[in-house]
Amino acid sequence: MSQRTDSKGGYAAAEEYSETQDALARCRHYRKHNGLYAVVEATFGRIVLEIGAVGAVVMPSTLGERVRGQLLSRGQRCGPIIGHPRSGRWTFLTGPTDNSYLDTELFAEMFRVCASVALPGSDVVLPSPADERSGYRIWLQSPDGDYRPDFAQIVAATRANARTTALMREPGSA
Repeated sequence: MSQRTDSKGGYAAAEEYSETQDALARCRHYRKHNGLYAVVEATFGRIVLEIGAVGAVVMPSTLGERVRGQLLSRGQRCGPIIGHPRSGRWTFLTGPTDNSYLDTELFAEMFRVCASVALPGSDVVLPSPADERSGYRIWLQSPDGDYRPDFAQIVAATRANARTTALMREPGSA
């Protein structure tokens, strides 16, 4: 019987166990304090939240910065935002999703600016301690209790800023 070790001579199984325990503790926190009823995928130690009762809008970080800026300038809270530094993307968590994902005009607007609405039943991965240590997935705006902005509010702000982005790219636009 051989023991599994990593390239540094440590015990990978012990590290994986520790990361999984950290993920389980964080997941319990999300459930108890934030109303985010996620589960830990044991295989990868990821904290996974199914879209439905919680919605999500995903976009490039530059668009996300404008959406957050617009909300804050209007005195609105923007709710939890997950950053994906390596891919340069942001995920805004919202209140329950609605049927707007069926709107082909919305889909086209979002597609043009590389944004999307997460479909009900799909998964969003929440930051785990291991993700945050590695900088892979982080909270840009941590959850505040169980507050999440209305789905429609984030979609409207994203649409408004997506139109501005599209106009800036068109030849001859100001």
